Amino acid sequence: MSEQIQRHAMTMKKVVCQIPGMDAVKIQRDVEYHATDAGARTMDVYHPSGAPRDARTPAVVIVEGYSDVGYEAFTGCKFKDTEFCISWGRLMAASGLVAITYTNREPAADLQVLLRHVRRNAASLGVDEHRIGVWASSGNVPLALSVLMEDDRDFVKCAVLCYPFTLDLEGSSAVAEAAGTWKFANPVAGKSVADLRPDLPLFVARAGQDEFPHLNETLDRFLAHALARNLPITFVNHPTAPHAFDLVDDTETSREIVRQILAFLRFQLVR
Repeated sequence: MSEQIQRHAMTMKKVVCQIPGMDAVKIQRDVEYHATDAGARTMDVYHPSGAPRDARTPAVVIVEGYSDVGYEAFTGCKFKDTEFCISWGRLMAASGLVAITYTNREPAADLQVLLRHVRRNAASLGVDEHRIGVWASSGNVPLALSVLMEDDRDFVKCAVLCYPFTLDLEGSSAVAEAAGTWKFANPVAGKSVADLRPDLPLFVARAGQDEFPHLNETLDRFLAHALARNLPITFVNHPTAPHAFDLVDDTETSREIVRQILAFLRFQLVR
């Protein structure tokens, strides 16, 4: 009980949507993906219930754009141990996908190590190394976008971006300022929509009442530039929703958007 009292209230928030099979998924916890002098980096791997031992299932990596050093000091737990990550992992696994959450110290470098490890050990992890998606929200999105800009990442087949900080375009510095304030990685500083892979399907969820200053302004510019380049974007706007609506807005609209996200991931990865 004392551990829960010390944790930030947001780390205890679960996704407002539930689907059949969430409680039956199999979870491999604290699997080492990188050994360092500062301690092992680990991941939790969520598997669909009943998947055969030799299954090679498409996977989704839930991207962490914050260092766990600062994140744990502020929230009282590691990012992968939040109820938010756990419930999204269960939702994805119950939808027939493998979900991966992980620890880090250096967000950009550790994400690259994680992706290499997952692909090299795909057989033992039960993952299809050729069909991987990324899911990111809020300040985790600039790091996810950096992966979508790398030509040698053609195994990444799709991405979901929820109420995202994106790119500073048309002279804006809002994302850079938010990264400085909230300490999330921003490896796409100076980049543009033209740097994104043009064939990569994106699902973008916008919170119409997002309270973070200038987030929606930067997102709207991002969307305008993406549409001008005719990128394959699926876009949904939740007009009455606040930031993190999947956790705090317990409405049928929020639940339907979660279901749309899961359907998008399945459509892009399981075919």
